[in-house]
Amino acid sequence: MLEKITEAVGFIRTKSALSVHSGIILGSGLGDLVEGMGVEAEVDYAEIPHFPISTIPGHSGKLMLGTWNEKNFAVMQGRVHYYEGYSSQQITFPVRVIKALGAKEIFLTNASGGLNPDFKSGDLMIVEDHINLNIDHPLRGKNEESLGPRFPDQHQVYDKSLISKGLEVAAKKNITCHSGVYVGVTGPAYETPAEYRYLRMIGGDAVGMSTVHEAIVANHCGMRIFCISVITNEGNAKASFIVSHEGVIDAAQAAGRNMALIIKELV
Repeated sequence: MLEKITEAVGFIRTKSALSVHSGIILGSGLGDLVEGMGVEAEVDYAEIPHFPISTIPGHSGKLMLGTWNEKNFAVMQGRVHYYEGYSSQQITFPVRVIKALGAKEIFLTNASGGLNPDFKSGDLMIVEDHINLNIDHPLRGKNEESLGPRFPDQHQVYDKSLISKGLEVAAKKNITCHSGVYVGVTGPAYETPAEYRYLRMIGGDAVGMSTVHEAIVANHCGMRIFCISVITNEGNAKASFIVSHEGVIDAAQAAGRNMALIIKELV
């Protein structure tokens, strides 16, 4: 793992020597979230050694290094998902690389299905905790002590101060933003009505097919973590509805500006 990280970072450094302060991973339909970023380098995932390649519409698959809101960022325009056939270690490899580029904090974004009946499509939810229902754990296998501890504590994965500030910013800007628990599932099939009921019963407020693996690894690396979801569909188990990836992207793009307003105040 260390050798692969070193090779990836070495290649990226041939494109930019920018000292990175923060990382951002952009979810489905959120690729334009950092519009206005001063880009110093833009690299296709396919060019970076050992980097997984995104195959899903709405995820452009580019790593950007540049300046946004007077801070230096490494931005993943589109993420890679477990259901695309990669291992959990492969899909979280970019988090390791972002950390190695110098990032001390990471902002995770995603499009998710609402489980909480109070949530409406287009609302935002700041993640305060998660439930991991994925079948593969990214820390399974030999641990590299230089990357993080064998048994990392997960009592507070998501940074409390960033959560509080994010909610304050949303309130000041009249943005509908909740806080809640994100349930991470494998995908790629969307949930059945019975699964929606179950996930709500165990404490979930929103559900999605990403993010949790990344948060686990970022926490293992010792990074501050902020995660925000756009609710793209309402998981009312009694209602008749059809969820489509196209609909998810449309809803995410519509809410992307509000998400950007919040993140910009936090960096």
